[in-house]
Amino acid sequence: MRVPLSWLREYVDLPAGETGRDVQAKLVSAGLEVETVEQLGAGLKGPLVVGQVLAIEELEGFKKPIRYCQVDVGQAGGTSQAGGSGGGTGEPQNIVCGATNFAVGDKVVVVLPGAELPGGFAISARKTYGKTSEGMICSASELGMSDDHDGIIVLPPEYEVGTDAIELLELVDEVLDIAVTPDRGYCLSMRGVARETATAYELPLRDPALIDVPAPNSHGHPVKVTDPIGCDRFTARTVTGLDPEAHSPIWLERRLQKAGMRPVSLAVDITNYVMLEIGQPLHAYDRTRINGAIGVRRAEPGEKLTTLDGGQRVLDAEDLVITDESGPIGLAGVMGGANTEIADVTADAGTGGAAGTTEVVIEAAHFAPVSVARTARRHKLSSEASRRFERGVDPEATSAAAQRTVDLLVLLAGGSAEVGVTEIIAPSAPHTITLPADHPDKVAGVSYGRETVVRRLQQIGCDVYGADDLTVTVPSWRPDLTDPNDLAEEVIRLEGYENLPSTLPQPPAGRGLTERQRLHRRVGRALAGAGYVEALNYPFIGEEALDQFGLAADDPRRDLVRLVNPLSDAEPALRTTLLPGLLGALRRNAGRGEHDLALFETGLVFRATGHEPAAATLPVDRRPTDEEIAGLNAALPHQPRRVAVVLAGDREQSGWWGKGTPVSWADAVEAGRIVAREAGTELIVRQDQQDPWHPGRCAALLAVVDGEEILVGNAGELHPRVTKALGLAERTCAMEIELDRLEQAGTGVVEAPHVSTFPVATQDVALIVDASVAAADVETALREGAGELLESLRLFDVFTGEQLGEGRKSLAYALRFRAPDRTLTAEEIATSRDAAVAAATNRTGATLRGA
Repeated sequence: MRVPLSWLREYVDLPAGETGRDVQAKLVSAGLEVETVEQLGAGLKGPLVVGQVLAIEELEGFKKPIRYCQVDVGQAGGTSQAGGSGGGTGEPQNIVCGATNFAVGDKVVVVLPGAELPGGFAISARKTYGKTSEGMICSASELGMSDDHDGIIVLPPEYEVGTDAIELLELVDEVLDIAVTPDRGYCLSMRGVARETATAYELPLRDPALIDVPAPNSHGHPVKVTDPIGCDRFTARTVTGLDPEAHSPIWLERRLQKAGMRPVSLAVDITNYVMLEIGQPLHAYDRTRINGAIGVRRAEPGEKLTTLDGGQRVLDAEDLVITDESGPIGLAGVMGGANTEIADVTADAGTGGAAGTTEVVIEAAHFAPVSVARTARRHKLSSEASRRFERGVDPEATSAAAQRTVDLLVLLAGGSAEVGVTEIIAPSAPHTITLPADHPDKVAGVSYGRETVVRRLQQIGCDVYGADDLTVTVPSWRPDLTDPNDLAEEVIRLEGYENLPSTLPQPPAGRGLTERQRLHRRVGRALAGAGYVEALNYPFIGEEALDQFGLAADDPRRDLVRLVNPLSDAEPALRTTLLPGLLGALRRNAGRGEHDLALFETGLVFRATGHEPAAATLPVDRRPTDEEIAGLNAALPHQPRRVAVVLAGDREQSGWWGKGTPVSWADAVEAGRIVAREAGTELIVRQDQQDPWHPGRCAALLAVVDGEEILVGNAGELHPRVTKALGLAERTCAMEIELDRLEQAGTGVVEAPHVSTFPVATQDVALIVDASVAAADVETALREGAGELLESLRLFDVFTGEQLGEGRKSLAYALRFRAPDRTLTAEEIATSRDAAVAAATNRTGATLRGA
């Protein structure tokens, strides 16, 4: 909502020196979101005057029309409102102009030499198109009035030559741009913002809706409402004898422009003006185009309506429509129909078309917010009217808004209002709330006292009765006030959120992060320390991603949990793996020139078992029972917690120190080991075949739980067809592991390694085993056989060749021995080494190479 400060002052007597910034601070303190304060006319300096075109000479030989005009600007002297001064001689000014929408005798806006337009554009006499131009004839865009570039401003003939145009056009002003939240619909009007301003300054309000309204009678335009739930109020007023050539005065057009609306025609401008002023959307019908009584009903399926924007709408049975005997003539609360729109005489002038509208029926009604919102969304037709109805409009303002519209039409178009007044009102009672006087104190933790609570509630328009227990009748313009907490919020915001004391919560002693949360944080820190960057992705997925992974039809990852209202039709389900989101982030970064990447993500995946019961619909009038909440939890799919990494490009950058090291499947496996160490366990790595990894470069990551090896994840290089389908670099690697299973396998305690001060002894052994024997089994046997003196073990070579025999391979390990309290002897080292080899021989059939 754009609020001109000059307009706001009509309803609240603000202090003379109060600026837009000052009002912004007050309204923000009261809870409104004032985004900006726009300074209209900033940098504008006069002289800027009303001129009259005396003569026009068409200049030939140019690609576009150029006119050399003689303009009477009067004396063009004195000092303008914006601070500039003019010293005209009273002689006509010769001005070159490229616009063609004016003629001799028209009144125009002229900026003279010495002036400056917004944006620092200085005006001086200069030679152009072979003529000397002594100023400029202005358009609305050049003065910052609007974005209209169609031509220069042509003023009504009644304004005198030489009049200060800055004051006439109200070019200098401040406009507050307020982001109105859904619960503050009343602030989509000058009336609502003025009420908040008056309350903030503790000044009286001149309510524009407090005007005399005639009583309804039986002489008005006939109206029939068949859906009182969708339309509980309908006021119809008729104005006849309108001057079809009457135009909107400058003050009216300027207020609409400052509020962000485009002037159209007098009748339409007046309805828009009253909507901005009071907050009640209105619609004006050409009375001669209405066939019989006006009706309000639900649409019949298949009915069609051409709306004012020119679009033909196929109506739904839930749409609330305005009708006459010929059928629908408008979408209630959204937009009127083209067949009853006001005829603009300016559009028909000189074309032989129909004359302008002389008889108007004014509609001021109150429609159900939900109905209007659904209709607007169904037809993708948001309007100024629907925005207000959706957020709640004061139902008791319909009569005042209709009367205000009638008064302006009579004043500005010379019409006369008929004595007939049609008003249909569905019976309703005001909403009352019982509120303990100390309830706002308890909510805020501040002692306001009954007197303050009553005063603040009365300031927002409530009627308050009672002593300890208050009976509060909320005003008709505040449909958002429904329970005691809403009233408490009003008291707190008006007293000032900034006045609430700052207190830190006191958590009970001994309660901190759970072990699950600690593991989650440790894993994130460990991966970040290893050079990975965290990427957070949406938990949504589509079948296309699983197809690109090449998953089999019976793969459990294809059992998707589908959403009822997905954000995107391409991703209508919840993810069963973290990899699609991470690989998508990898692809986006690569497309922007980042090719050496290491990303990770931790989060939930959603695995449907097929045995989840249907979720029950919970009641809204009470808190759900524990049994009902347990039933909802049982209906949820299994949600294991996982961590995944993806790598591409170089793991180590190239530089003066040498060539870079490209990522490999081993880096992905090492990422799994990093995660496992944070859980307090070690992984067992075996060869595996699992989509979407390369069958020859895929590792199964296993952990021991209750003495049994279980699969907790996979790591390796992605299959070439997957990288090609996803548009990724070759040799892209990935790892995904389940944190919940790792947590079961781990001790939950991560101990810092003990660093011995005594020297280390390194022994290399090469063992020949069958090709089918996993290196992990050999490693396990060596660890168990070596005993406590073994500090670490590393596989550094795998060799196959004819000299070993078919189906055989050599595994070379580096064993490091060290004692925490002494230097090992040669005999101790040899004994531990021989014991390790013996254990490997017994368990895997290994033989010592070269023996």
